[in-house]
Amino acid sequence: MTPAGSRRARLRKRAVGYLHRGWAWLIGPLLVGLVAVGLAYGSEEVTRFNRWLWSGQPLLPLLLMPAAFAALAWLSRRWFPGAQGSGIPQAIAAMEGEERVAPRSLLSLRIVVGKVLLTLGGLAAGASIGREGPTVQIGAAIMHAFHGRGPLQGEQQRRTLILAGGAAGIAAAFNTPLAGIMFAIEELSSRHVFKANSSTLITVVLSGLVSLSLLGNYTYFGTTSAALDWRGGALAIAVCGMIGGLAGGLFSRFLIAFSYGLPGRVGVFARSRPFAWAAACGFGVALLGVATSGLVFGTGYDPTRMTLEDSGALPWHFGIAKFAATLLSSAAGIPGGIFAPSLAVGAGIGDNLSMLLPGLAQHSAVVLLVMAAYLAGVTRAPLTSFIIMMEMTDSHHMLMPLMATALIASAASKAVCRTPLYHALANRLMPAPEAVPSQVPARQADPG
Repeated sequence: MTPAGSRRARLRKRAVGYLHRGWAWLIGPLLVGLVAVGLAYGSEEVTRFNRWLWSGQPLLPLLLMPAAFAALAWLSRRWFPGAQGSGIPQAIAAMEGEERVAPRSLLSLRIVVGKVLLTLGGLAAGASIGREGPTVQIGAAIMHAFHGRGPLQGEQQRRTLILAGGAAGIAAAFNTPLAGIMFAIEELSSRHVFKANSSTLITVVLSGLVSLSLLGNYTYFGTTSAALDWRGGALAIAVCGMIGGLAGGLFSRFLIAFSYGLPGRVGVFARSRPFAWAAACGFGVALLGVATSGLVFGTGYDPTRMTLEDSGALPWHFGIAKFAATLLSSAAGIPGGIFAPSLAVGAGIGDNLSMLLPGLAQHSAVVLLVMAAYLAGVTRAPLTSFIIMMEMTDSHHMLMPLMATALIASAASKAVCRTPLYHALANRLMPAPEAVPSQVPARQADPG
């Protein structure tokens, strides 16, 4: 080859490399943002459909929800394996690379389609699930699709793409860019060194800008006037942190047990007849929905916002019922996240605590603190939890109380459930014996 031809070849190769990088770090986050916004709009529409479907027919869920849960479980197993559960464990497991699990079995464009459709189907049926966890898997899968192209080779590039996509998913779903970055540090990269390179930050920022431009500069749960003096609110911080953290840890322990397989006849039934088990879970959620006039159906966004803004009272049993409905929805093996339902459970528990101890602190402040505490107890990600609450409610003045409460809650949760929820579920997706947590038997089940 002539010197001129060799120079042209090098320039062509460099141009192709820049093109692949541009597609990954510019087009990728735009796609993540668009899919996240589409899922947000779709979630609102199917939630309205669910309300219309059950209005005037209070007992209809008892008939339709078992069939819907069974159908969703069958579709996810038959056509979209890997789409079950929230999606965050899949992203964490895929970070481990080919030596532990095949990433493309957990993150693919086929799974993206299934995750969107089945999450919307679950919300339409009334399952107590959220869209935020699925958006993490969707974002990670979209970015992972660029791996192997041009210079995007090797395990380090794979991890960077997954990390950026998952963080972008949280940022776009909650409209909270800072929480997206912190989520990447605390959850997705807890087993690997996090490098806050420009590629990751660009991905989070661009996906957040898409959400901002299409949905506006909104706060997920509106705004709250909650205030708590740091010096006089120490008791409220300690009580909210302990109660929320213990409740969140209890949820994690139950869900891990369900996911790895219950003992006795119930466990045998769930493993041998997964679709009948899903139908039974759907019937349980339907019973809870009928008992609460439909309050536990869906994400729980409306009752949470109502109590946080002091615009209405919740029934005393809302927190307990939402806890059980979310646990059953997750145990059914259908796609759907637990972020938004967990915040709703925290709001219900906070409302109960405020009624039991009226002098503890302002009502909305107690609700806000317990929401952050419960989420930190479930996820064992205290920094992400308090940042999400701060950004979602525009309560920057509550920074220090929220931070302290989330840290207390994470420690309290560890006393109940030793293994963090998402990592326990991710370990089950990886076949290595040492990956199985000691507190539960090593049995295979659908992702929770």
